Amino acid sequence: MKVLVLGASGFIGFSAAQALSRAGHVVYGQTRSPEKAKRLAAEEIHPITCSANSTDWHHLIPTLDVIINTLGGEASYPDSVRALLNSVAEAAKTLRPPGSPKLSWIYTSGTWVHGFNGGELNSDTTPVDLSGSHSVELVKWRPACEQEVIKSEVLNGIVVRPSLLYGRSGSIIGLMFDRLKKTGKVTWPGKPKSGGGLQGGRLSLIHQDDLADFYVRAAEKAPLIGGLIFDVSNDVTESLDYFLQRMVDIAGVQGPYEYTEPQNVFELAISTEVLVKPYLARSVLGWQPKKLGLIDGLELYWKAYLASVE
Repeated sequence: MKVLVLGASGFIGFSAAQALSRAGHVVYGQTRSPEKAKRLAAEEIHPITCSANSTDWHHLIPTLDVIINTLGGEASYPDSVRALLNSVAEAAKTLRPPGSPKLSWIYTSGTWVHGFNGGELNSDTTPVDLSGSHSVELVKWRPACEQEVIKSEVLNGIVVRPSLLYGRSGSIIGLMFDRLKKTGKVTWPGKPKSGGGLQGGRLSLIHQDDLADFYVRAAEKAPLIGGLIFDVSNDVTESLDYFLQRMVDIAGVQGPYEYTEPQNVFELAISTEVLVKPYLARSVLGWQPKKLGLIDGLELYWKAYLASVE
């Protein structure tokens, strides 16, 4: 296949692009950074240096099979998500030859759309209120955007919802590593579990590599799975308290670990317990996470983080 990864130098996009290349596909990686473009080229990924919202990469649209949107930051805000989706749909109508298969568009959302569910497990097909009233505040707009993707009349829309990411430089778990390295204390934004918070709660998680494997499988079977939404998470949830205590032990810092008051909507999202146990990727794509869980591999992941920042 010919696949374009938007946001290919990011935590999610880079590993996805690597995995697709190793699977034998022709991979293009969009990045805004000339320096990061060199890193992509070294991985046998064709670098496309431009803004994702520009038309500088649209010359690829006539022959692409799949586009994977892993963009973060401002490019992941609702107006940008919709503008990019509409721009690509219009370009596909104009640039692709008559009778072409639909161009597949894989949009990266997240399991925060489920919100707190009273400790109940969510699956891929658990209904999500399109108004976002039950979603985490930070992503209340996402359920509506997900529907626009899967109901596109021009593109073959697919949605992936990763849970909290870990591995290597750490992603969201890396934010805790950053605070630990800076302050010498193990902390986590948290509010009481009775209010939907994570104090004494559990984490739904996915390793960077296992998510990358999902993207490969989804891209390869994209013509068969259009219109589906996949939650992507490990088989079991993990205890936040046990994770934080294990971190104190591994880092050799003074305990106890501490919960801090969330200071913004992002920390509020991190502090919300969202429990998921997906089944679609396993039953439809034969996907199965293989990496060590966060707690079992924590010493390894902590060392990998330190190596990435030193």
